[in-house]
Amino acid sequence: MTQLPNETVRYEKSGHVVTITYNRPERLNALNGAMRESLNAAWLAFRDDEDAWVAIMTGAGRTFCAGADLKDGAGSAGTFAGTFWEKPTINSFESGLELFKPVIAAVNGPCIGYGLTGVSFADFVIASDRATFSFPEVRIGVPTIVGSIRLPRRLNWADAMELLMIGELVDAFRAKEMGLVWKVVDHDDLMAEAEALAARLCASAPLATRVVKEVATRTADMGWTESVRFGETMRLVANQSNDAGEGRRSFAEKRSPDWTGT
Repeated sequence: MTQLPNETVRYEKSGHVVTITYNRPERLNALNGAMRESLNAAWLAFRDDEDAWVAIMTGAGRTFCAGADLKDGAGSAGTFAGTFWEKPTINSFESGLELFKPVIAAVNGPCIGYGLTGVSFADFVIASDRATFSFPEVRIGVPTIVGSIRLPRRLNWADAMELLMIGELVDAFRAKEMGLVWKVVDHDDLMAEAEALAARLCASAPLATRVVKEVATRTADMGWTESVRFGETMRLVANQSNDAGEGRRSFAEKRSPDWTGT
């Protein structure tokens, strides 16, 4: 079992699926320094475990994540060496940690600030019909930075600006209309839906899946020729894996493949 620095985040593994749960329900899962420490450790543990193929992120209690804890916020962004602004900024899942395994966000309630930033990096967002989404920072005079970079790449411009500039919450159905949410489900069905999707993802070869995500991510900022060259190089790498051989054998033998992630 993976040990985290403290209990503000739960890390649970079942088969090849890891569930990472914000676990400060008494503070609506708002981030403080302790939670940041455990949350970063959880994502690094998932990234570095070859046997962990898919992650589900969710919240304990009635809230997904209430953003930074305004009463106990010291260290909520992490504590890093450097002076003034010259500190590492790609230092968490929310800020764009290089992680190419599939991630599912199972949003069980209000998803605010840091919580929404994290959700914007998930590959699939499944929302409870009780979920809401907001970046309220502008209402207290603070600009949202990572959200301002990420959302216009994911949503139509005006939909992104509705969240970023107005700061009002939107419900799960409006979030789906925007393209932020993939599927809205009854609250009681949320985790079952997320786990079913994780099982579907585990039916695909894990290394091939990671190549697809990495190619899709990196080529967003590349020219066409560079994109194709990079993709074809990654295909050559993946084709040397044991799973690529297993895929060909299982197809010829008309059976389900037995992936190992190697």
